[in-house]
Amino acid sequence: MSASIETSSGPPARASSPAHEPVSPRLQVAGLGLRGVFILLLAIIIARVSLPQSEELWSVYETPGDLARVLLGAVICVWIVWQAFRLPKDAEAYRIWLYISLVGVPFALITLIATW
Repeated sequence: MSASIETSSGPPARASSPAHEPVSPRLQVAGLGLRGVFILLLAIIIARVSLPQSEELWSVYETPGDLARVLLGAVICVWIVWQAFRLPKDAEAYRIWLYISLVGVPFALITLIATW
């Protein structure tokens, strides 16, 4: 005849989880807009950097380094564009993309200007 005592060492459970919180329209527009700009700038930078060192794209077969750079750049650009169409799932993800993009967009613009 022993009584079991349940103790909880973790934080108390919330009534509503963050995944079910509604996303405010302002946060959604700001997060998606800046996320889209950031991903677009990254794709442009990668496409620009992955171009062959010679003048024409058709001369990519002359050196194996140029061919590897172009193929790797194309794969990464396709992956980034695919990521652009995957929307965040909760309010926290929109908030994270907003913060990342506020820092990343100016840095990507500076990098784009420097590599052009």
